[in-house]
Amino acid sequence: MPFNEAQTGLRAVLGDRLSRSKSDLEQHGRSETHFPLTPPEAVAYPESTAEVAQIVKACAAAHCPVVGWGAGTSLEGHGLAVQGGVAVDFSRMDKVLEVRPEDMVAVVQPGVTREALNHELRATGLFFPVDPGANATLGGMAGTRASGTTAVRYGTMAENVLALEVVLASGEVIRTGSGARKASNGYDLTRLMVGSEGTLGLITELTLKLQGQPEATAAATCAFEKIGDAVDCVIATIQAGLPMARIEFVDGPTVEAVNAYSGADFPASPHLLVEFHGSETSVAADAQFFGELVNDMNGHSFRWAERAEDRTALWHMRHHAYWAILASRKGSTAIVTDMCVPISRLADAVEATATDIEAAGLEGPILGHVGDGNFHAILLIDKDNPQHWQKAKHIADTMAERALAFGGTITGEHGVGMGKLHMMEAEHGAAWGLMAELKAALDPLDILNPGKVVRPRDTTGNTPFPV
Repeated sequence: MPFNEAQTGLRAVLGDRLSRSKSDLEQHGRSETHFPLTPPEAVAYPESTAEVAQIVKACAAAHCPVVGWGAGTSLEGHGLAVQGGVAVDFSRMDKVLEVRPEDMVAVVQPGVTREALNHELRATGLFFPVDPGANATLGGMAGTRASGTTAVRYGTMAENVLALEVVLASGEVIRTGSGARKASNGYDLTRLMVGSEGTLGLITELTLKLQGQPEATAAATCAFEKIGDAVDCVIATIQAGLPMARIEFVDGPTVEAVNAYSGADFPASPHLLVEFHGSETSVAADAQFFGELVNDMNGHSFRWAERAEDRTALWHMRHHAYWAILASRKGSTAIVTDMCVPISRLADAVEATATDIEAAGLEGPILGHVGDGNFHAILLIDKDNPQHWQKAKHIADTMAERALAFGGTITGEHGVGMGKLHMMEAEHGAAWGLMAELKAALDPLDILNPGKVVRPRDTTGNTPFPV
């Protein structure tokens, strides 16, 4: 067995920081969504880049799989060791190494969480803007090219990672990018690694772009009687060039679940949740303009949250909507899927998805970061009902196919993992094969998170397996 061959070398590097306890294995074999328990054979807890390199070298010598692990908050089974091997848990590599306020840059280890970094930055007048909702690790966020509620203004991890330190499948350590805001030399290896889901290398250090704290911030909620009116308001807002920091959509069932879970009292109808950043004058003007658009689209029940504690409570409710939805149907699990389309097709995509869910007889609240055309469906199913599974999977695939037909993508945020692997060829065609060639060149033994992103292959004959 590959792990048995690697174990002696791993013990020499890690000692008792190589765990095989049942609780550790199960903790690193769980997913946030519907994927079954898939524990690794061991969990490694490195404390330095040098140790990560030694771990990978030991595993490469034994052809043993290596899977990076952050906070375990991904939704498509990204961190599950589907071919066994070692989960590399970065929780002990959790230091903010450097903050350079004058350059608006921070250098961090991969186990630093988003909230921990912003806590560290609180006295600098700066913040890191990417907010996927969960308190994910920054290494994991880079690996999955995370985005979230603020992407409409500040971009995704792809735009906010300037440089990386990466351990390759051979154990070699490389650095990509720099602290400069742009470069014009060679291949963009930083962007190649961001979103690769640990299939090309293990990230051990990140240089991140920071933003200045806005002078003024205001948030609001508003209700609509119809999904179409709410989504049309989003489209009008974006097309008008209004600089939203966040603009989120939640449908009626989501609002009902949030009310029950958080003790809120929002009208049980579709809502937009918005936030403005800027100067006192610009925030006031933007808010007034947005209010006029809401009125034009038959919106009502406007509520402002200008105090910091009220805004925090508002976004806390939004970020916990998934758990509220799960709690609304005791004993259920969820197939959680997303899609992203050009803003002009957003209303069509949301309404068609709602129709599909209703026709299937399932509960499937819809919510999302609609300012950039991205939304999610939380398809609630009875885990012991095969018909539920079949219907939910069909809806998820239909959403992906519709996204491609509308000129969009099968996932704007969740990533590929295992859940979207079978749709990759439909989106990328021959380019998916090129991704497999890049993977084979950088990881010829296919030890880095095998079974994710690209078509699985037989490394003995390099013959692709069917997906």
